[in-house]
Amino acid sequence: MSTPTANQAIPRHVAIIMDGNNRWAKKRFLPGVAGHKAGVDAVRAVVEVCAEAGVEVLTLFAFSSENWQRPEEEVGALMKLFLNALRKEVRQLAENGIGLKIIGDRSRFQPELQKAMSEAELQTAENKHLILQVAANYGGQWDIVQAAQRIAREVKAGHVQIDEITPDLLQNCLSTAGVPAPDLCIRTGGEQRISNFLLWQLAYSELYFSSLYWPDFKHAAMREALAAYAQRQRRFGKTSEQVEKEGV
Repeated sequence: MSTPTANQAIPRHVAIIMDGNNRWAKKRFLPGVAGHKAGVDAVRAVVEVCAEAGVEVLTLFAFSSENWQRPEEEVGALMKLFLNALRKEVRQLAENGIGLKIIGDRSRFQPELQKAMSEAELQTAENKHLILQVAANYGGQWDIVQAAQRIAREVKAGHVQIDEITPDLLQNCLSTAGVPAPDLCIRTGGEQRISNFLLWQLAYSELYFSSLYWPDFKHAAMREALAAYAQRQRRFGKTSEQVEKEGV
């Protein structure tokens, strides 16, 4: 498939579950961390394609709240890789007008990593060409719970009435507040599930599954996903006829 042309649909927000790093490494008789390191190149490629295509927001599922259950050695290597990537990549992100935002519960990360996250966000805060959201120690259920807790505190303080609690209010309390919901959610690695990722936000997202392991999901694969999205008709509960009439 070709890259979408200017008059084709470009998703404003793309979310990606980067799956298959360990299996990529295992297939090559390499340690698991080698797959995560190779995956950094895929991140660069996807960021480049999205920036060129005019995507406004790219959210990458880097480390889920369930990933702490993995072997301690692997988790430690991932944290080191994350820290190094923040330090090495942030300058290039800034130079290319890309803003970085980390979403998730940071409290479990080491202070050094938390500091690097904050510094990277601050350094790219004014960049608007593309917003890169990295979900780290993130879970969709956690996100909804923390939003509900925020609203409960406001109700208890008398700032919000019960009948003022709406989907819009809850959405504005999620970690992704201020950006549009994902139009397209991609998962690599051949699995077909969303694994506790952006549960509220993905309500009407188009889903795209690739059999490629994440380190192999480069420029051509990302362009193919965008082209596939451009062929979808998004109805949001309406009929095809209604959507077509509105598009005239």
